Amino acid sequence: MKAVIFDMDGVLVDSEPVIIEASLRVLKKYGVEAKESDFKEFTGMGDDIFIGGVARKYGLEYDPSMKLQAYEIYLQIIDTHIKRFPGALPLIKYLKEKGITLAVASASDLIKVKANIKALGASENDFNAVITGSDVQRKKPFPDIYLKAADAIGIDSSECIVVEDAVSGTIAGISAGMKVAAVTTSFSEKDLINAGANWVFDDIFSVSGII
Repeated sequence: MKAVIFDMDGVLVDSEPVIIEASLRVLKKYGVEAKESDFKEFTGMGDDIFIGGVARKYGLEYDPSMKLQAYEIYLQIIDTHIKRFPGALPLIKYLKEKGITLAVASASDLIKVKANIKALGASENDFNAVITGSDVQRKKPFPDIYLKAADAIGIDSSECIVVEDAVSGTIAGISAGMKVAAVTTSFSEKDLINAGANWVFDDIFSVSGII
């Protein structure tokens, strides 16, 4: 394996509670009293689907401006609400020392991905490529974002490991012809294995053991 491609939300940072809080506040403006659990089935599919899927559950037609409003709130509360997974930065450092090519492939938009990298304490320069939902039309579970990441770093899909936390992202990685190391931050080990994950870990630094 020559490259590791990271998903962002739920993998490098525990940002899903932050975007859920921001989305709940936005949906409330439209009269929707959604619940945190409503977002589960849309995890990892990009924020248009993440917010839009819940809106439609309650009979509200989704408008892309809802996502922009959620991002505004997200950027306001990220510093106080986000949690960093302790093993994420050490894993990035370890892989760089081993000469492994690194990339990010997140279904979220670039503005959110940049904020998350900063919140992690990392730099965009730590990655050879940063691919976001803004770069592809078809979001996970389609393989497009991982294929685009592999193309950006110039490494064949068969030589890439994807690090994921979501069922949709795991399916996307496998469909792209990559191996998937999944972490149980969002879904159970059983769900991730059923989605096709090659390895499942409770702690992200454990991924270092397969390199």
